[in-house]
Amino acid sequence: MRLQRGLYFEDFEMDKVIQTQGRTITQADIVNFAGFTGDYSELHVNEEYSKTTPFGQPIAHGMLSLSVATGLAILTGALEGTIIAFAGIKDWEFKRPVFIGDTIFVEMKVISREERNMRGMNIGHISLEASVLKGGGKGKLCQSGTWSFLVKRRENV
Repeated sequence: MRLQRGLYFEDFEMDKVIQTQGRTITQADIVNFAGFTGDYSELHVNEEYSKTTPFGQPIAHGMLSLSVATGLAILTGALEGTIIAFAGIKDWEFKRPVFIGDTIFVEMKVISREERNMRGMNIGHISLEASVLKGGGKGKLCQSGTWSFLVKRRENV
């Protein structure tokens, strides 16, 4: 089933689950993220050092996986042309590492909807329970928390 593109506040139904496509994390992703952020922690970029850790191999930066996850959420098209702002992240937890070659995807469930008035514009505030998973099927939980977005309301179109 295809998701409608450009959901307005009124289109986000409570408890509705949106699942993204998957994306495989590569060594190039880790190298580029390290270069972009300046985070060259050995856990991410040193093969020999990472063998001495409980993970036994390099892991992706937690923020890299989170950044890819937000991109996957945008790729669903749900917020295409209707998003006003990414409003926040709350109670975010890193539960399991993401390794080179892992394919991650996101499941988002609408947990709250609230009308807001911002600079005279009636908009919507949506909170989503977001879970970053890896692997096929139901997947293994890697990260989770709450994402908030400000979105357009139909009456303002």
